Amino acid sequence: MDTTQFHRGRLIDHIQLVVSDYPACRRFYEAIMDVLGIPILFGENFLDADDFVVSAGSPPTGRCHVAFQAKDQATVDAFYAAGLKAGGRDNGPPGLRDYHPNYYAAFLIDPAGNNIEAVNHGPARRSAESVVIEAL
Repeated sequence: MDTTQFHRGRLIDHIQLVVSDYPACRRFYEAIMDVLGIPILFGENFLDADDFVVSAGSPPTGRCHVAFQAKDQATVDAFYAAGLKAGGRDNGPPGLRDYHPNYYAAFLIDPAGNNIEAVNHGPARRSAESVVIEAL
């Protein structure tokens, strides 16, 4: 039997956005996931980036806020630039926020109207890169 491997975070299992303009959203998410270093699995009318899924559908799910982890401030900056170039709209340029010390983030509105963030929380040590789940 083939084993399929999934990487998941510890708090959120997955987030799915159902969007009406899938081609525009695909371009946007391909650009920002490339900058964040997250591989994408493509299927018929959907993309799956670890625990984040975007799929075509009607009606769309509506507005949502999703925050992606970035390894450093430069990655937040690159996320913002790539997202703008790929059709996103500014919702807060890269910079420190007062949520807690070292909270460095940028916000974009994706082509479907969702608020998408990349954040770096400052110097930190991870216990693991991801949780690995192997389907048997």
